[in-house]
Amino acid sequence: MDPKSPVSQAEAKTTVTAVAVRDAALTLFAERGYHGTALSQIASALGIRTPSLYNHMRAKQDLLRDIVSETTEQVWADYEQAVDGVQDVAERLRRATRVYALRHATHRREALIVNRDIASLEEPARSRVLDLRRRHAQAIRDLIGEGAKTGRFSEGEPTLAAFGILEMCVSIARWFREDGPQSAEAVAETYSRYALRIAGLR
Repeated sequence: MDPKSPVSQAEAKTTVTAVAVRDAALTLFAERGYHGTALSQIASALGIRTPSLYNHMRAKQDLLRDIVSETTEQVWADYEQAVDGVQDVAERLRRATRVYALRHATHRREALIVNRDIASLEEPARSRVLDLRRRHAQAIRDLIGEGAKTGRFSEGEPTLAAFGILEMCVSIARWFREDGPQSAEAVAETYSRYALRIAGLR
């Protein structure tokens, strides 16, 4: 069948969903950046014409907003679940770091986009996302500060220590490969131990 025929084009439309559009955008945004990706490139990756994208989305900015907002919200949800009901502050820091590292290994495209293209997000979504990121960073600082006060940690600079922990986890998205020598879980577990060293576990 001629791929340019009306019938084959109609069939192509039926196979494209909002989920497929988001997945294509995830891949292209991660590879080329938000501003480096045109809607025509997303459409081409899906095998449809650009106008057909609007059956599944409103604008490219909406794709970025949904990806960044949902990812940031999930990071906070991961943190809350990881520390919920855990009394020992060192174990809370270990679990919080492990889940953050794991997300950067298992959701690399989202992590790359959030950490590079957040400045391209329009208001008010950008402020909401930045507030949530600050809340997460503050939570990690608070854990280190609490541990220092109670004698569990020796690090006296919670802000620097938290920054180091968060940044080393963020870097995972840039180098981790699923076919590499270590699994995502193994990397996350190792990084969680690194976090305790940074905090100066006694």
